[in-house]
Amino acid sequence: METVLEAPRTALNASDLIAEAEAMIPFLREKSQETNALRRPPEAVRQRMKDAGVARLWQPKRYGGAEGSLTEGADILRAFGRGCGSTAWIMAQNIQHNLMLANWSERAQDEIWGAMPDALVSGILIPGIGKAVKVDGGFALSGRWPFVSGCEIADWIIFTGDCVVDGKPKEFHFVLPKDQVTILDTWYTIGLRGSSSQDCQLKDIFVPDHRVVSMHDLKGYGDSPGAEVNKSWQFRVPLYALFGCYIGCAALGIAEAAVESYIGNARQRASTMSGSNISAYTTQQVKVAEAQAAVMAARQIIYSTLEQAEALFRSGRSSTVEDRTRWRAMATYAGKLASSAVNLVLDAGGGGVIYERNPLSRAVSDITVANRHITQNWDVNASTYGRVLLGLPCGVEALDD
Repeated sequence: METVLEAPRTALNASDLIAEAEAMIPFLREKSQETNALRRPPEAVRQRMKDAGVARLWQPKRYGGAEGSLTEGADILRAFGRGCGSTAWIMAQNIQHNLMLANWSERAQDEIWGAMPDALVSGILIPGIGKAVKVDGGFALSGRWPFVSGCEIADWIIFTGDCVVDGKPKEFHFVLPKDQVTILDTWYTIGLRGSSSQDCQLKDIFVPDHRVVSMHDLKGYGDSPGAEVNKSWQFRVPLYALFGCYIGCAALGIAEAAVESYIGNARQRASTMSGSNISAYTTQQVKVAEAQAAVMAARQIIYSTLEQAEALFRSGRSSTVEDRTRWRAMATYAGKLASSAVNLVLDAGGGGVIYERNPLSRAVSDITVANRHITQNWDVNASTYGRVLLGLPCGVEALDD
C-alpha cells in the first residue's frame, strides 16, 4: 500500500506531552478497574492515549512528533504508572517502538505515520521465535510470540524473526498492521492484567522488504535505513540497552503511587484494636521512611542514567559495551528499589491491603509481574555488567559491538 505524505505537520512540544500525561492520572485511576477487568484498556482510554499524543514523544518532527529528550520519556511513563500500571506498561511499548520505527525506511515510515501519525505501535523483541523465509519482494513470516503488550489496542505491531541468509540464521524485525495478526486469548495473570499482553500468531504472512530491518539497524550505529532522513541524536540511541530504563519508569510510577497512597491513608487511619493512629508507631515511621527513600533513590538512578546517555549522544559520540551493560544494570537496580518500596508499604499496610479495592493490592500484583520482565532481572543484568567490568565478553549479542 502506498501512502502520500501530507505537508509537514506542526511538531508537538515535549513539555505539553508531559503535562498531558500528568493530567491523565485521575482518568487512568478512574478507569483502572475496568482496564483490569477487560484485560485491556477500554476504548475511552485508547482514544485518550491517541488524542494526548504522548506516544509521539520521539516521533520525527516531520510527522508532527516532538523529538523529545530521554528524561522526558521517563516523566511521561512515571505519570502513567501513577495512574494505571497496566496502561503504563502499554505506553512503555508504544513510546519506545515509535523511536524504533524511525530506523525503518522512509517508505515504511510514510506508510505508517503518513496515514496515521497517532498510530499506537506494540511489539516483541524476543529472538529465535519467529521464522521467516525470503520471497520475491519481501519475507513470509510465521511464529507465535508471547507477551505482546498492548496488542489489542495497537495499530501496528513489530515482531522479530530469523531468516537463513548465506547459510546462517540472521535476526530481522518486521512491522505489520494489526489486522494481519491473529491475537490469542492467553493473558490471564496475577498482575498487569489490563496490559493486553496476549500471544500473537502469524502463518506465512507476507511482509514487504521496506517494512523489514536487521537487528544491527536498531543498535544505534546511525546507519539504519531511517538514518538517511532522521538525523537528530535521538535516532542513534540503542534502545536495546535503554529499554529497561523505561520499563523501570512504568514500575517506578506504580511504586510512587503505592507509597503516596499509603502515606495519605496512614495519616488518617486508626488501629482497629487500640483506636490509636497507626502513624504514631515507630515501626510505621521507619517503614514509610525507607519506602520513600527507595523510590527517591530509584528515581535518581534512572534519571542520572538517562542524562548520561543523552549527553553521550548529543555530543555525537557512540556508546561502549560497558556503557550499555551499565545502563541495563542500573535500570534493574532501580527496579529492585521500586519493588522494595511497594513491599515495605505492603508490610506496613495491615489487613486492609488484602482487599482488591485497596490501591496497594493492585500495586503489589502489578509490580510483581513487572519485575519478571527480562530487563528487570537483576541476576541476568548484573552478571552481564560484572563480566564487562572484569574484562570478559558481555555474552549478549544485542549489547556487543
